[in-house]
Amino acid sequence: MAKEAKNEPKELTVEQKLKALFQLQTMLSEIDKIKTLRGELPLEVQDLEDEVAGLSTRIDKIKAEIDELKASIAAKKIEIDTSKVAVDKYKSQQDNVRNNREYDFLSKEIEFQTLEVELCEKRIKEFVTEEKEKSEEAAKSIAILDERKKDLDQKKSELDEIVSETKQEEEKLRDKAKVLETTIEPRLLQSFKRIRKNSRNGLGIVYVQRDACGGCFNKIPPQRQLDIRSRKKIIVCEYCGRVIIDPELAGIEIEQKVEKVEKAGKK
Repeated sequence: MAKEAKNEPKELTVEQKLKALFQLQTMLSEIDKIKTLRGELPLEVQDLEDEVAGLSTRIDKIKAEIDELKASIAAKKIEIDTSKVAVDKYKSQQDNVRNNREYDFLSKEIEFQTLEVELCEKRIKEFVTEEKEKSEEAAKSIAILDERKKDLDQKKSELDEIVSETKQEEEKLRDKAKVLETTIEPRLLQSFKRIRKNSRNGLGIVYVQRDACGGCFNKIPPQRQLDIRSRKKIIVCEYCGRVIIDPELAGIEIEQKVEKVEKAGKK
């Protein structure tokens, strides 16, 4: 049991927690810069991929409709041939009728089949016109698709080039960030990520700048500034909710000293 207790991770002080949180913030900000470098390219690539997929589906649909029209034209031609054969048959039968009743019946059948031929020919013309329109539509869509594919290849090439330049750096930062996250207590890490997500500049932890919050720039009361400098507890801004640390903990104490020297020189 004693050995198990020795292996337990040591509880971090508030100052160590704040340092770890600020280091994590720095790494995540660097990752954000890499994403900004890529700009809108990933979204543009996604949009072009969606457009290419949509155009491909549309072209396939038009081609299927053209095939249906061709099949309908072929079917109507068969109907015409069948009706013409029937007309010839009825006409030959008219030469051997025994009475007017049979002759009139055959005449009506001939008339009906002739109308069927005319109707089929009319439908064929409509199908041919529609097929022509669909073919033109397909040709236009194919031309647009070819252009979009070229645009997509170009954008992908640009994105791949940028990704290849920054991928290794981003992976290193992500790996370091993951390791650092394991040292931060889950509740604090979750709160930090939530604040960071809701923040425009992606900052979940900031340092005091001229007695004000470095995130929303609202003034911090003197007593609260003392609490921040003491590093005994985690202080959040009552206005924006960001975690606030003192500048020295953020590693900018040198800048502050330079400012003090300049002010002393002026006096």
